[in-house]
Amino acid sequence: MYKKILAAVNEFSNSEIAARYAITLARSCRARLFLVFVAEEKIDRDKLRHAEAALERLFIEAENNGIEVESIIESGAPVKKIYELVMEHDIDIVFTATRREDVKRRFFLKTLSRQLVVKLPCSVALVRVVRMGGLHLKNILVPLRGRITRLDERAYFIARLAEGSGARVTLFHLHKPLSSFFHGEVQLTPFQRDKALPKDVEAFRDHLNKYKISHEKRAGHGSVARAITIEAAHKRNDLIVMGASERNLLKSIVSGNPVEIVLRETPCNMIIFRGKRS
Repeated sequence: MYKKILAAVNEFSNSEIAARYAITLARSCRARLFLVFVAEEKIDRDKLRHAEAALERLFIEAENNGIEVESIIESGAPVKKIYELVMEHDIDIVFTATRREDVKRRFFLKTLSRQLVVKLPCSVALVRVVRMGGLHLKNILVPLRGRITRLDERAYFIARLAEGSGARVTLFHLHKPLSSFFHGEVQLTPFQRDKALPKDVEAFRDHLNKYKISHEKRAGHGSVARAITIEAAHKRNDLIVMGASERNLLKSIVSGNPVEIVLRETPCNMIIFRGKRS
């Protein structure tokens, strides 16, 4: 499914870590990797030097992993140049990192990340880096809701990322409580939660089984964002991967949503995955 992967790199260390997820995926998919740095007009010389050094480290790492890799340096507006490269090379998925100051704003408000998610026709993996250093993935937490957009592709993304890192996957589904006129909200029992598991979640499990990915399922209740962050902290997950449709991402700019809250409060690294446009 993924034959060409692009990682957007800049002078910040979080973009280098995000690119290492791209390396992991490229190795698992046997895909070609494009490492791209776009220098904006009048860029500081030190920033340019840091970005070039990051490109060199990533290029060597990719080559050592047997990946066909190309390093590209362009100048101009980052979003425009990345869009042009996506179209020119028929890129399947782009990895990009949120900057630390972006997280303090409303989700994607006036950020490079938001523009890439909104404008790129390919899939996008937006990486929020919390833990600096190397990638040592042992368990990936995948929160799932009732209806999963782009289910096939999202399952493939999770499976290949897990395969490339040797990680286990935890599928975490939150049920809505039952409403009672006299007793208020009534939480489901564990047996009831398993019985009420949505068809899309079971379909997701079937895909992971097809790819022979070791996984478990867990169910929770309560506030979606809080339950996810507590689960990740309690189980010491290394990565959270949340899917989000383009519509929900844009809606969050106005009203906020669980993805935005988890993005701010996540105890570990996080990827927001937006599948390819239909």
